Amino acid sequence: MMNQSRKIKPIPCPGVFLRGIIGIATILLILSAGAVKAQQRMNIKGILDSIESGNPSMKMYDADIRSMNETAKGAKSWMAPELSTGFFMTPYNPALWKKSGDINGMGQYSIAGQQMIPNKSRLDAESKYMNAMSTVEAQKKGATLNDLYAQAKSAYYAWMILEKKLAILDQNEKVLNFMIGNAETRYKNGLEKINAYYKAKAALGSLQSMRLMLQNDVKQKRILLNTLMNAKDKTKDYVIDTTYSVRDYSSYIIDSSLFVNSRSDIKAIEKDIQLTYLKRELERTQLKPEFGIRYEHMFGFGGASNLYTLMGMVRIPIAPWSAKMNKANIEGLKWQAISLEAQKQMVINESTGMAHSALTEIETKKKQIELFEKNIIPALRRNYQTMQLGYEQNTEELFELYDAWETLNMTQLDYLDQLQQLLAMQVELDRTLQIR
Repeated sequence: MMNQSRKIKPIPCPGVFLRGIIGIATILLILSAGAVKAQQRMNIKGILDSIESGNPSMKMYDADIRSMNETAKGAKSWMAPELSTGFFMTPYNPALWKKSGDINGMGQYSIAGQQMIPNKSRLDAESKYMNAMSTVEAQKKGATLNDLYAQAKSAYYAWMILEKKLAILDQNEKVLNFMIGNAETRYKNGLEKINAYYKAKAALGSLQSMRLMLQNDVKQKRILLNTLMNAKDKTKDYVIDTTYSVRDYSSYIIDSSLFVNSRSDIKAIEKDIQLTYLKRELERTQLKPEFGIRYEHMFGFGGASNLYTLMGMVRIPIAPWSAKMNKANIEGLKWQAISLEAQKQMVINESTGMAHSALTEIETKKKQIELFEKNIIPALRRNYQTMQLGYEQNTEELFELYDAWETLNMTQLDYLDQLQQLLAMQVELDRTLQIR
């Protein structure tokens, strides 16, 4: 028997494989680039706008304000009229209702109505008081929004610093891998001691642990911002703009008028004081008399004449036994207004001191950061570059290069911590001055 011939598949040339790999890599790069491009980028302004429009507390305040305004529309309403009907002075014996000879029947059927006429000054005072209630809530809304802005900016700037630290870790990982790989080669050739090699390996492990911690912190800040923006998906992924600017406060004159004109919580206290005086005035009008009118028509039984009653009524609240509560409320509201005025001055005093202290700290921190940027980090970077060049030329040891890198790395991280402190001070001063 003849052996069956076997078909031998041709082996593709290496160029075909190479072109295929390049094609796949190109497709992956395009897809990854598209994914990065599609990822949403948020800046601090967009986040603050989303908080203002979407945070549930803002909707709560809007609903409360609308509720008070709608309620105030009925402030000048009168009391409802009262109607009554029934038998008046009618005998129990129905036989007496009818006329008997020249004697008319006994009893009447009555229809009556009465209306109290409120005092105009009371209606005006009540209208002013109820219309002013929503102004307090409007200022409280601004104060709450200012606090939400401060939370968002703190989380945003902390996230920004975390991103900068992660970028430093990426650079450091490359440096450590270079040290480890170079040290392994030199150790095999008997040109390197092993102690610095293990220090670099340990530093690489610490770096990877730090990266996990920083990435977790980034997720926490993202969740917080999504919560403040009332996002449906609290873990919604996006990137932030890591550019920043330090605010110049030289144009701000820190005095009481600045806080009175800008701080919503202080304005809310002022509105509360005005509301207290309006309520006090309303209590005073409760002591004024109010009048009413009553009309009653009676149909006579058994030929009896029809009768009517027309009476005026007056409510006398100035009697000692009825005016005591109103007078007590008036006195209590006077002291409540005094308390609110003292609270206002206390807030202004504390805010003024905090603002001056924050300005001093910010100026000091700016100078420290300037020293890092212009002197300390550039000098340490040049030292590291010099050590690296010497190490590559076999004139420096690995432990000296490692020491130079470690000093530069710790200083860069310290610089970012100092920068975060400066931005945190700026956020707190913005909150104190109520600057968006």
